[in-house]
Formats: sequence, structure tokens, C-alpha cells
Amino acid sequence: MTWLLLIVAIAVITFLLTFVLRRYALATSMIDVPNARSSHSIPTPRGGGVAIVIVFLLVLVYLFFQDGPEQRIVIALGGGGLVIALVGFLDDHGHIAARWRLLAHFAGAGWALFWLPGAPPLHLLGMTLTSPWIVYPLVGLFLVWLLNLYNFMDGIDGLASVEAITVCVGGALIYWFMGYPERMILPLALAASVAGFLVWNFPPARIFMGDAGSGFLGIALGVLTLAAALVEPQLLSSWLILLGVFIADATFTLMRRLIRGDKVYEAHRSHAYQYASRKYGSHLPVTLAVLAVNLLWLLPWACFVALGHVDALLGLMIAYAPLAILAVVFKAGELEVPE
Repeated sequence: MTWLLLIVAIAVITFLLTFVLRRYALATSMIDVPNARSSHSIPTPRGGGVAIVIVFLLVLVYLFFQDGPEQRIVIALGGGGLVIALVGFLDDHGHIAARWRLLAHFAGAGWALFWLPGAPPLHLLGMTLTSPWIVYPLVGLFLVWLLNLYNFMDGIDGLASVEAITVCVGGALIYWFMGYPERMILPLALAASVAGFLVWNFPPARIFMGDAGSGFLGIALGVLTLAAALVEPQLLSSWLILLGVFIADATFTLMRRLIRGDKVYEAHRSHAYQYASRKYGSHLPVTLAVLAVNLLWLLPWACFVALGHVDALLGLMIAYAPLAILAVVFKAGELEVPE
């Protein structure tokens, strides 16, 4: 099977499976009903992200038996992602206490780190950290934070899907430019899985992703980021740049809420993207704006860093500077005023 045919098949199968899941959600009344903390106004089926999970896990099984260079990464993605997706699925159908969800998140991250071929060296403040006693806890926290922030950022139609597709396609292009075409299949397969779902999730969404899908995407993108850094150290910064919109908004919002003493585990509508969607009265312009930022601003800087044209830390700072400004302009983390 050619890779192009595989990618197309992945997207089509995810599209069809999302249709089935939407019918299931409607039949079982698994509906997201708007409330004071919602960013939508119409009751909508949820749980469609399960289609992404199922299809991508099947792809991982197929790739595992190909005995390629990324077999350990396949195991890390499959096991870690499955743990997170199962917990999210159960939470979508009921409620799991935050402490148990967090425990499962660390378990999924631990599985992924155990199976990765190693931990990437971390360059911080002019120092290079290589000790596993330091690096593994830091990258473990990174995985847990990324999968949670992905859940936080999945609040308007199409946003989380567009982010995952552009990050994965961008990462695959960078592999191509650097002469690692054999590394492209995992990010492209994940992008195709999300693309089939996006047809149903694009504004106005006909089904939502749910915690199973958003958490799965968060840890999958985190593992792919660490895997890229094991290929070339500067690719850690490149993937962090590609993820910049979500990392900047979620982190800025969290810090402001922590400083204010808010209960950060409670639902809220104070992310920059949520304020922006209310300001413009629609999800579509915000989702399209993120698409444009990812393709026209973040992707070029990620490529510059990957190809060695710009220092990794400098490129990261330059890429994030306007994102920080946008976070301030759109009131990320600012106290919500009742309407």
C-alpha cells in the first residue's frame, strides 16, 4: 500500500466512523447542552474524537508490524494514547474526579516515556540538561500539561482539529526538508485521522471532539514532539513553535488564573480564543485566524530553526512574541464579567 493511498484511506475511514458515532450520540442522548461556561449555543452531539482514536490506533498496529525505524515510538503513542483516550471516554459518559484523571494522565505519560528510545537533551538558559533524573520528570510534566491544555483549548468549532492538522503537516514538511522522509508517516497519519473528523467538526460543528479525542491528540502531539527532538535536537524548538498558539494561550491563561487564586480545575471561558469568538460573534473567524497564524507565521519560523538558519531559543522567542501580545489583547485569563 502506497503512503498516499494509506493517508487518503485514513481520512475517509475517520469521516465514515465519525458519522456512525454522531448517530450513536444522538440515539443515546450524548449531547453537549450549552450552559453559562459554554462557547456554543446549540445542543450538539459529543464524543466524535473517538473516531480519531480508533483509526489512528489501527494505523499504529499496522505500522508496528512493518518493523520500521519508529517501532518504539509507535508503542509509546499507542499505549500512552490509549490510556488517555479511555479515561476521556469514561469522563465523556459520566464524571471522573480530577485527581483520578490526573493520575491516569501521569500513567499515560509514563508509558510513553518508558517506550521512547530516549529523552531529548534540554537546552535551558545556556545549559544543556542530559541527566535522565532531570530530563524525564520535565518531559513527563510537558506531556501531562500538553494533553490537558489541548482539552482546555478544544472549546470552539474546528479549533483543536485545525491545530492538530497544521502542526502535524508542518512537522512532516520539516522532516522532508531535512532529509528524513521515512519519519513523515506518523504525523501525516495523525493529520489524516483528524482531517476526516474535521469535516464534521468545522464551524458550525455537527459533533464535538470530547475529552477522549482532545486528550489523545494532546499526548500524541507531545510524543511526536519528543520523537522529533531525538532525530535532531533543534526540532524540539521547531515543534514547540508549531504548537505555539495553544501553548501560549493556555499557559498565559493558567498563570493569570493561578495568580488570581482561581480554582484552575473549574470550567471557564477566559482563554484568548474564547474572548475572541465572543467578540466576533462566531467561531469561524477565530479558527481561520489560527490556521493563518500557524501557516504564515509559525511554520516559517519552525523551518528556519530546523534548518539551522536561526538559533533555536531565539527563533522560539521571536515566534512567541506576537502570540504573547495577542494573549494580552484578547484578555487571556482575565476575570470574566457576567453578561
